[in-house]
Amino acid sequence: MRVHKTGIPYNDPSGERLRAWLDIGRDVFYDEAKVAIVPMGFCFPGYDELGADKPPRPECVRTWHERLFKASPQFKLILAVGTYAQRYHLHGKARKSMSETVQAWRDYGPLVIPLPHPSWRNNNWLKKNPWFETELVPHLRRRVRDALSSER
Repeated sequence: MRVHKTGIPYNDPSGERLRAWLDIGRDVFYDEAKVAIVPMGFCFPGYDELGADKPPRPECVRTWHERLFKASPQFKLILAVGTYAQRYHLHGKARKSMSETVQAWRDYGPLVIPLPHPSWRNNNWLKKNPWFETELVPHLRRRVRDALSSER
């Protein structure tokens, strides 16, 4: 809700965690010339009965997401954060669960890296999957560094 109220994506503890995974500061993360933060639905879907975000509204995804990617420059790296982004950006190659998809990160090539959502709701997932911090995060940081340092 803080993000929705401020209009600044990842302007909360999940953003702090994501920036730590990427090893970049707020100045780089919010520099539109360097990083494109593209939500799946472009509109806050509200909460379900358990307090989790509802899925992205399909009409928002159809209306905005494909248009934006067609009009954007070629991205050097796409971070598919969460299940919905993984299903969209991996074009049918996502596994049955977010865990399986993220575990198979090596299978998706250099352009797309699937990540769990950095929310506190995934603290237990991170504890159960220590390989994420030891294997995927160092790779992620290298890819981010390479993408940010390459010529545009």
